[in-house]
Amino acid sequence: MSTPARPDRPAPPARPARTGPAPSGRPGPAARPARPVRLGPRSVAALVLVSLVGLIAVGWPLFADARSALTDHAADAPWFFALLLPLLIAVVVATIADRGMDAKAVAMLGVLAAVGAALRPLGAGTAGLEPMFFLMVLSGRVLGPGFGFVLGAVTMFASALLTGGVGPWMPTQMLAMGWFTMGAGLLSERPRGRGERLMLAAYGFVAAFAYGTVTNLYGWVTVGGFGQAISFRPGEPVADNLVRFLAYVAATSLGWDLGRALLTVVLTLTVGGALLKALRRATRRANFEAQVTFEASERASEGEAPHRTHVTYDLK
Repeated sequence: MSTPARPDRPAPPARPARTGPAPSGRPGPAARPARPVRLGPRSVAALVLVSLVGLIAVGWPLFADARSALTDHAADAPWFFALLLPLLIAVVVATIADRGMDAKAVAMLGVLAAVGAALRPLGAGTAGLEPMFFLMVLSGRVLGPGFGFVLGAVTMFASALLTGGVGPWMPTQMLAMGWFTMGAGLLSERPRGRGERLMLAAYGFVAAFAYGTVTNLYGWVTVGGFGQAISFRPGEPVADNLVRFLAYVAATSLGWDLGRALLTVVLTLTVGGALLKALRRATRRANFEAQVTFEASERASEGEAPHRTHVTYDLK
């Protein structure tokens, strides 16, 4: 006795091809590239604003007249700057968060800032050897200039709390470290491999001296009490004061800046490749630019939520 033929059932819809990493953790046929946190127009405007305010706050005494009332209150400027800069950095954080910093990016920011703050005391007090600088260079390179600026400022703030270095000089250090990390994110994206590490090492060497120059400018202008040959003199021509400033840097902190620069170069060339791969792998898995959308399902089995979740990857 033959069994009656069963009506044909429609074939299940074909699943779309996988474009992300395979279940084993290895990249699929079209693996997502590691993309930094994007910057919108408002984020760029906020970064430019805080940078201009920082430059004015640090360097304005160079251009002030000796008989100006502003010169008499030069000692008050660091405290005003100390109150103003955190508010401006908060604007930058909020603006970047409005564009591309989701919960995953904030979590990565916290982890990297904690690691950087823990690295700073390891070499503090020993010829300027501070391993946190090479981490900032590589993080800014992978995660972009906006994320890098926030990371540098937050890391310096956390390290100041950890080492007891809180004072009127801290906002200048936060701003300088933000610029230091942001600059790595503005470098060319083309070099890879050894060429990329050489480029980052060269940038770290030069930027380490630039960081020291900015922080030294704050102390030289506001602290005072040095010899006549290297002291800041309000109202003097800018060129003469700059000559004294270079002499001040050479006499007080050149050795520290050189040690910081050399350690950054050595660490970037030796362990930079492995850390770049780790940061890019974490960035791909975090997928900061994924867009999650929900849409109703035509058929839902019993006990199943009547919706489907789609994650769209931006590969542009």
